[in-house]
Amino acid sequence: HVPWSKDVIQIGESYICPTYVHRTPPCQASCPSGHDIRGWLSIVRGLDKPPKGMAWEEYAFQRMTKSNPFPAVMGRVCPAPCEDGCNRNEVENFVGINSVEQYIGDWAREHNLTFPKPEKETGKKVAIIGGGPAGLAAAYFLRLRGHSCTIFEEYSELGGMMSFGIPGYRVPRDVLKHEIDRILDMDVEVKLNTRVGRDILIPELEKEYDSIFWGVGATSGKALPIPGAEAPNCVDGMVFLRAFNEGRLQHLSGRILVVGAGDTAMDVAAVARRIGHISQIHEKDRPENVLLGQAVHDIATAANRQGGDVWIVYRRPISKAPATKHELDAIIEEGVEIHESLAPLEVIRGEDGRATALRVQPVDWVNGKMVPKEGEEFNIECTMIVGATGQKGDYTGIEELDNGWGLIDADKTYQVKSKQGHFVAGDAVKLLLLTTAIGQAPISVEGIDKHLNGEEIAARPKVDTHHFNLLEELKIQNLQPEEYNHQQNWGTDEAKFAVHNYEDRSFAEVIPQDQLFLAHFPYEARNLLDEVDMDPEKVLSNFNERFSGLTEEQVKAEANRCMSCGMCFECDNCVIYCPQDAIFRVKKDQHTMGRYVDTDYNKCVGCHICKDVCPT
Repeated sequence: HVPWSKDVIQIGESYICPTYVHRTPPCQASCPSGHDIRGWLSIVRGLDKPPKGMAWEEYAFQRMTKSNPFPAVMGRVCPAPCEDGCNRNEVENFVGINSVEQYIGDWAREHNLTFPKPEKETGKKVAIIGGGPAGLAAAYFLRLRGHSCTIFEEYSELGGMMSFGIPGYRVPRDVLKHEIDRILDMDVEVKLNTRVGRDILIPELEKEYDSIFWGVGATSGKALPIPGAEAPNCVDGMVFLRAFNEGRLQHLSGRILVVGAGDTAMDVAAVARRIGHISQIHEKDRPENVLLGQAVHDIATAANRQGGDVWIVYRRPISKAPATKHELDAIIEEGVEIHESLAPLEVIRGEDGRATALRVQPVDWVNGKMVPKEGEEFNIECTMIVGATGQKGDYTGIEELDNGWGLIDADKTYQVKSKQGHFVAGDAVKLLLLTTAIGQAPISVEGIDKHLNGEEIAARPKVDTHHFNLLEELKIQNLQPEEYNHQQNWGTDEAKFAVHNYEDRSFAEVIPQDQLFLAHFPYEARNLLDEVDMDPEKVLSNFNERFSGLTEEQVKAEANRCMSCGMCFECDNCVIYCPQDAIFRVKKDQHTMGRYVDTDYNKCVGCHICKDVCPT
């Protein structure tokens, strides 16, 4: 069936008159935490005005943190799938969404913005297992709903992968601490150095708490699946990064081989280059002893170091690496050697059991399949091998949750399948991004809220994000509809109890670029972050941030590049091009985001010209 009647225009006229149709932009649909990106970019560019007396930065922060409470952190480290999905790529280049998010996050920190405490406490208690991004985000969303919560963290500090999995030059520790403390200041209880399954058991938690949230992540690296990988100087990337981020690992020695080419491998390689190596090393100071917790490097010895000799060994062509392209480019610039299409075969060990080399085999890739080059095997000498080929969870003491793959089985609302009242989010569900863990948390918390209230947990919408809400926007500007008296009415096109000329399809539709009028947008270069020049000679001991943030002027210019896909951005095209003068701007005292023009239906002839010239 083809609805021809929708498209039929006879002698330039039809019965179809214009209306706002709100759709989800692809940046938001691509964001794992469901950010209302278009919404806060509209605030930055001055389209969506803050309430009187509030700075635009604070208003943008409020909109931003409805979906993600870590803007300063995520603005720095998120690989930005939103930018990959940006329709502006069809014009010249994506909008620098991350750089705007970082600016807002840094402004909020400098001005000590806080999160609101709940107006009313529910009296319900939730245990949060794991103080990483998923657990902290869950605490934030639970407190917004008035539920009290306690975080149980195995280690001595919160942050999870943000703290020990990402080096400090990518996430400055003062920035991370501030954004964690902002959540804790909502009256979140924390119990550090407490492992569930050892220090407290699941039945005890079930007795004391009304619901349990699991954010245990996947904090253990997988061992290399080759003979000899049990050598003491053959370690996993998670152990390596934790030792560095805890300040225990100060130097290396000899050649370091990093096996893998994901983001963890990039971080390991970049850290190894920065901490460097020393040529004379005592037995007790061998790096593997530090990684195993048997020693701590002293600063005096580390002062004698030189830039580390670091190789990436990857079994596929490096063009197929799952790492973020910028991170890969950065480590190459910093002097890391890339050795691609090499399949690890065996760890060669010396008489003392330590790894002395990695035996590899060159391979070709044909139609996605690996074809080994027989007889061309060779050894790469090394003093340490760091495996960064995957992660898994540690379910010691909580084995009943392990699905056999180091994960927890959950339904689409993130309720644990085998346990009523237990919910989960983050890497314990599936290994993805930090942003994914944060984005799953509010969905899980919504399920917890329904469970605590004895309500049925509803199915999720097709486009499951934090959508722009016109009624909420009207309420902020004191333009909300009047209360409906629930009587039969005539002439409702002018009634004050209804919202006219507006259809919300955002829960079901994402607007693609071919539904936009791209010719409206001229070429405009992206405002780039300034990057520190980091060649191989400068990398040693350089733990400064790679990028400096944008200025306020640059941030506004970047936000102005947003095409506001799926939402009016007040360009006046429809007003200018309407041949009947049927479209007019609403009065200033009635104007807000999404309420810029109206239509005189006595003049409109349904010619569709307004639709054709609408950029968004």
